[in-house]
Amino acid sequence: MDRDTFRPGPLARVNLEPANDRWDLVFVRDLRHPPETVWAALTDPDQLAAWAPFLADRDLGRTGDAVLSTVDGEQAHPAPARVLRADRPHLLEYTWGDDLLRWELAPTGDGTTLTLRHRVGRPDLAPMTAAGWHLCLDVAAHLLDGDPVGPIRGAEAKDFGWAELRDAYAERLNRD
Repeated sequence: MDRDTFRPGPLARVNLEPANDRWDLVFVRDLRHPPETVWAALTDPDQLAAWAPFLADRDLGRTGDAVLSTVDGEQAHPAPARVLRADRPHLLEYTWGDDLLRWELAPTGDGTTLTLRHRVGRPDLAPMTAAGWHLCLDVAAHLLDGDPVGPIRGAEAKDFGWAELRDAYAERLNRD
């Protein structure tokens, strides 16, 4: 796909759940690839660089410390991370700065239901977080389909419908 014609796909299934003094954004998306393929996209640094909002300093498929560097244009901002669980190809859980991300992969026929639980500090952060992951996972789906569009992250996301996605997710999360 030509990057200039890229448009975000339909909204994902989302929910917001209290988690002690924080909140879990639950973001569910179906992908047309088996869990093993999706697992590689979630853990391999080269694949992450092609779709994720960060660069990883190592493979995330094993527990231990890592560095995830948020990228915005030419700027990279490293943050400490720690892979807490890596149960290939079903469950990946790691910290990223103050946030906790838990990726659950469930096989569905030829594909995978991907459930991301991203722990955020305040409920008003959930729509912004959902919009960001929506764009990233749309890019990941294109990558897995063999039709890469290149990463869309940082301020550049505004050029690809981030604000509209944020507003749509805010409405969806406030309705529940």
